[in-house]
Amino acid sequence: MTTLASRTISALRSEHDDLARLVPSLSAEQLSGPSGASDWTVADVLSHLGSGAEITLAGFRAALGDAEAPGPDFNQSVWDRWNALSPQEQAAGWVGSDEALVAALEAVPESRHDDLPVKLGFLPEPLPLAGFTAMRLSEVVPHGWDVRAGVDPAAALTEPSAQLLAEHLSGGIGFLLGFIGKPAEVRENAVIEISKTPYRIVLDDAARLTTETLPASATFAGPLEAAVRLIYGRLGPRFTPAGVEVSGNITLDELRTAFPGF
Repeated sequence: MTTLASRTISALRSEHDDLARLVPSLSAEQLSGPSGASDWTVADVLSHLGSGAEITLAGFRAALGDAEAPGPDFNQSVWDRWNALSPQEQAAGWVGSDEALVAALEAVPESRHDDLPVKLGFLPEPLPLAGFTAMRLSEVVPHGWDVRAGVDPAAALTEPSAQLLAEHLSGGIGFLLGFIGKPAEVRENAVIEISKTPYRIVLDDAARLTTETLPASATFAGPLEAAVRLIYGRLGPRFTPAGVEVSGNITLDELRTAFPGF
């Protein structure tokens, strides 16, 4: 039986391969141009993903017992090195760095997927491999979109990645919405059903995504990938597909305020 970790690693491979086909074709002007992330160039995003892959791999190797845990200055030294690279070097470096991480994850046999805890520096307890890989997917999918949106404003998440992120966000990494959601920014509590899916976005004392059959006060009409991009703050007016609408006791603009992105 395929594990949740295995499905997540497969999604990371697919995301890597798709982006690796695009990145070498980008011109110097495109690399230095704006991405879907408001304050970052395309090269900035690739640098973030590349340095993140390097840091993630170091922690993963420590969890496997193949290396010592990185020291307290390790992350900053990695960021400093990547920040000093040219846009072209950042783009080329991302390919190798991310490939190394994905390959290391693929090398773990499925028999170990359910009993391999991995420590993340900002969390008090280790995560199971499914959660650890989900955290990486939660970086790769929106930031991969940032790169593609810098070239094509009509870019969308792939449906498999959107489905898998929704599964994780309504489950093991649901705590992330406590960081990225700002429910205090909306006028009143809301339960927004995402049409044609089992998911609901809940905004009350906290923000969460759930499959509970709660009474809905509003409806998000549009593809699941657009709703996932909304949660990650990537559904600004310029990037909203035609036909996406929100009806009920909350507006699409209010939802954008509740999920400002990162």
